[in-house]
Amino acid sequence: MDMIEPLVSIAVDLTAAMSAKDRYERLLSAMAKFLPYDAAALMRVDGDLLVPVAARGLIPDAMGRQFARSTHPRLDIICNSDEPVRFPADNTLPDPFDGLLSADAGALSHIHACLGCPLRVNNALIGVLTADAFDPKAFDDMDPRFLKAMGALAGAQMQTANLIDALEKSAERQGQIASDLMQDIHLRQGTQILGGSSVMEHLRREIDLVARSDFTVLVLGETGVGKELVVRAIHAASNRKEAPLLYLNCAALPETLAESEMFGHTRGSFTGASRDRAGKFELANEGTLFLDEIGELPLSVQPKLLRAIQEGEIQRVGSDMTSRVDVRLLAATNRNLEQEVESKRFRADLFHRLNVYPLNVPALRMRKEDIPLLAGHFCERIQRRLGLGPVRINPDSYETMTQYDWPGNVRELENVISRAVLKASFDVTRGDPVVIYPSHLGGDFVSAHLSERPQPPEEKTVFTKDFSFNDAVRALKIRMIQKAIDKNNGNWAAAARDLNMHRSNLHNLAKRLGLKN
Repeated sequence: MDMIEPLVSIAVDLTAAMSAKDRYERLLSAMAKFLPYDAAALMRVDGDLLVPVAARGLIPDAMGRQFARSTHPRLDIICNSDEPVRFPADNTLPDPFDGLLSADAGALSHIHACLGCPLRVNNALIGVLTADAFDPKAFDDMDPRFLKAMGALAGAQMQTANLIDALEKSAERQGQIASDLMQDIHLRQGTQILGGSSVMEHLRREIDLVARSDFTVLVLGETGVGKELVVRAIHAASNRKEAPLLYLNCAALPETLAESEMFGHTRGSFTGASRDRAGKFELANEGTLFLDEIGELPLSVQPKLLRAIQEGEIQRVGSDMTSRVDVRLLAATNRNLEQEVESKRFRADLFHRLNVYPLNVPALRMRKEDIPLLAGHFCERIQRRLGLGPVRINPDSYETMTQYDWPGNVRELENVISRAVLKASFDVTRGDPVVIYPSHLGGDFVSAHLSERPQPPEEKTVFTKDFSFNDAVRALKIRMIQKAIDKNNGNWAAAARDLNMHRSNLHNLAKRLGLKN
């Protein structure tokens, strides 16, 4: 095989004008011409974490994870090496991508062939390139010098993307690891705005557009969709990002203290005012003020907020003096403010001042294709928090989750995943894989889905259009396993022999089908 051509292709791309996403996709594509991998991933370094920026052959939830070097020894070995690393097929260290390969999703047997290249520029580690294969000898014939050259070019690609993005952003940010895709990953990971669905891509474009302005933004959406994260993303991409972002929850303000919290007060202006105190508007001067739950703001304070927005002037409680402030205002609510205006609970003039640029954050039921990405992110986070081994989600659990309407949105999903990981890890030896099955997701949540799911047909039942081919195959597998188990009085080893399967394969299949925990 001519191995020079792919390297030339990677080198030529270094000078081509393209987005970081396209740059990384072309890199992995060129690698596939000479490296027989089943899965490959490109990850950037973020402190102790490795964050995927591009991958091939991995299930979607892998892109929502962050891989800590401290809990993934293979990745740590690669990061500490100056040369490409090939792990022996009999290496017992857990592979970070066990259970995440799309060709065998959920399988937790160790991947047989694994190699990794540290990506360094000027001796500084900026990323890692990994490749995995089921064939234990897949990488045996690779020349180490060739792998080192590939790693050097891959590092140069990543650095090129970094420099291009840094130049586009501003001179002060040159050298940061932030390319088009990396910028997107950083935005989504840093503010946890995860999702590749069309509605989330649209939301990110809207954030990028309005962030550059000084417009007042009204962020709308149901409880738990991530409105505060959208606000933080707007501030982080704005010209005021170096100034403070201050937060004020209007729902938590007693009416008697709301004005003081916003605009400050003078000593003796009311009982308990023992000293002068600046309000949030003064503290946020030249920065950004986030008013959460703006729909709960008392009517008595709304005229003064309107004046602050219109004139840029505030007045402390108990003072005759006014002062000017330069504050960008971001607000959020889960209420329908137009209805609140009609009901005389919110001032119409204030609503129109706030509604300069409305942003609607979609509910989770409108972007269910993002559930694997979000679930993978939450699994990785709870895994690190609890000090567990690799956490994987059974395919049946994904099916269950996509059938649910998620009234609590992303916040509910995070809670469900956190509880499920805790339940699934109850009788698992520390360090062993933890697998989430539908039974771990919760009572009412699971039962609501199971009541709508087509039941497996009997052997002589006529299949209807509501019963898919995959459902039929799954039902047949369940029936055959149950018959073999019943025939052998619950002896799984004997049942495996009857089914002409290895016992461990039968156990893994039974778990994926929900027959075993």
